[in-house]
Formats: sequence, C-alpha cells, structure tokens
Amino acid sequence: MLENPMLENPIGNWLTLSLEEAEFPTRGPLPGGHFRWHGHGLLELVPDHPGPSARACVLSVGIHGNETAPMELLDGLLGRLARGELRLGAPILVILGNPEATRQGVRFVGTNLNRLFHPDLPETGLEPDRARALMAAVDTFFARHSGPGRLHYDLHTAIRDSHYPRFVVSPFTERTAVEAEQWRWLAAAEIQAVLHQHRHSWTFSHYSKHTHGAQAFTLELGRALPFGHNDLPPLTPMGDLLAALFEGREPPRAPPARMAYFRVEHELMRESAAFRLAFPDDTPNFTTFATGTLLAEDGRAGETRVGETPLAVVFPNAAVEVGARAALLVRPEPPPTE
Repeated sequence: MLENPMLENPIGNWLTLSLEEAEFPTRGPLPGGHFRWHGHGLLELVPDHPGPSARACVLSVGIHGNETAPMELLDGLLGRLARGELRLGAPILVILGNPEATRQGVRFVGTNLNRLFHPDLPETGLEPDRARALMAAVDTFFARHSGPGRLHYDLHTAIRDSHYPRFVVSPFTERTAVEAEQWRWLAAAEIQAVLHQHRHSWTFSHYSKHTHGAQAFTLELGRALPFGHNDLPPLTPMGDLLAALFEGREPPRAPPARMAYFRVEHELMRESAAFRLAFPDDTPNFTTFATGTLLAEDGRAGETRVGETPLAVVFPNAAVEVGARAALLVRPEPPPTE
C-alpha cells in the first residue's frame, strides 16, 4: 500500500484511507468548494463557483485492481487540491473502482469488473454488486450536475507492452459523437493512439457515453505495475489535462494528427476451454500480422487467421473466461479532419 503522509484535509490521503476502509468525514471544505464522501472509493468534489470551461467529470481508476499508476496520478492531484495548489472549479466524481482487488494486488477477485456495466446486469457477487453501485453513483452525479457538459475518463494501464504505451479506447454508441476538442486535449496530453470500438462493449466508459451522453474514454496509460514501481513522468501531460478539469479551465490543445487512429475490425472470442493464441504471450499491443497468419485455435470455433488485409492485435489475453474476448483485431484509419 502507498505510504502517504496524512494531510490536514483527508482528501490528501484519499487513496490510503480508501484502501484501509478508514473513517472518512462525510463532508468537508476544499479550496474553491467542498467534498462529499459517498462511501469507500466514491468521492464527490463540488465547486462554489464553476470555472468558465467546467464540465461534470467522472474520473475513475482501479476498475482493474492491479493498475496502480492512474491511482497514484489521481491521488497526487487530490493532494495538490488539499494543499491549495489547485482550486476546485468543476464538479468531479472520483472513483476507486475495485478496492478489494487493489488490496489483494489482483486484476479482479471473481470476474472482470469492466465487462459488467450493463443496466440489466443479472449476476451477483463482489464485482457485479460493485458495478451496480458504480452505475448508481454515476447516475446520481450526472443528475445532480446536469448543467455543464458531461465527461468520463476511465484510467487504466495495460497488462503488456505496447507499440503505443499511452492510448485511448473510444466506446461505440449511436447516440453520442466525439467532440473534436477531445482529440486536441488528448493529443496535448501525449496520448499516442486512438482505438474506435465497433460495437457495444459494456465497459465503464461505454456506460457513461451510451446512457448519459458523456464524452467518455478508456485511457491506457502504460504498463500495469505494483505501487511504487510506476514511471510517472511520462504521465505529466495527462496530469496537466486532469488539473485543468479540476479547475474548470480549458485544457492544453495539440493537433489531433499527432495520434495514430485505429478501428476494431473483429473481436476474437474464447469459445471453449481448449483455446490458445498462436503468438507469444509477450506480443505487444498494436503488433501487426500479415495476411493468412494464424492467430488462434479454439476447440469449438477452430482456427482464426488474418484475412485479406493485415490486422494489428490489441488486448490479447488467452487466460480470459470462456465466452469472453481474448483479443481485438484492428486496422488503421485516417485521423479526423480538423
């Protein structure tokens, strides 16, 4: 667990207090506003006077419990707010997604939380119950702050290396188009690639985009490493973006063409226990495979090979549950027009 010094304002020690399930005041002052504590891992920041570019922001980390760099990044921003180095200018809902998995140092305890954000979820258990609690918290937050535009950044790290260590997944929905300014913000935050989903995926960011019309993304910010082992300096530009959101001001901008763009062509599913990926486990995200290359063998679905167009692989994981996605197969596409 992180060793953070206790600050006068408890949000300066938010992460440690959340993981320890320590007592936390239900309400307290902040520079520029106040906080409301809605339970372990659920912290709402409410400004006295929203800034000129304020959005109602959901900032979530730890949906997978062992992805610690975003937790450290967000905890650092809360520390800056507690010390008065930032002044609150926007409503913010801060979420630590799966505290029990983080305490255990594992991705999840029973099942992958980031596939459960469906309003008609039938399952029960630790992760399904947490998914329902998080959806309810987002519903309440966006209903309470219905004036400004809505935004959700769900911050992750990947389980493997990547040719683009910092990339975003843009969820699919017919209801909400991505605003052009989002690409400029993300480019300035030194995001290197964008992956457009091709169908509903029921991730946390998808829930906010599909249900609430929010500008929403899953952000992958490097490799998943234990606390204290993260390389945080490359995330400084992302921290600058988040600090601007905290203060309700316009974030830095850069040309969207700085980033590479991809679209999902196919989801590779594990359909039986007899399943294997036909490439090494340490293959980086966005590795491209030539036409005809064998990608996987499944006892039920048979072989999967690359078709007439070369494809890159993202999120390959042969150890997923039967019926779950084992990889995304993606193709490049041009950047958006300015």
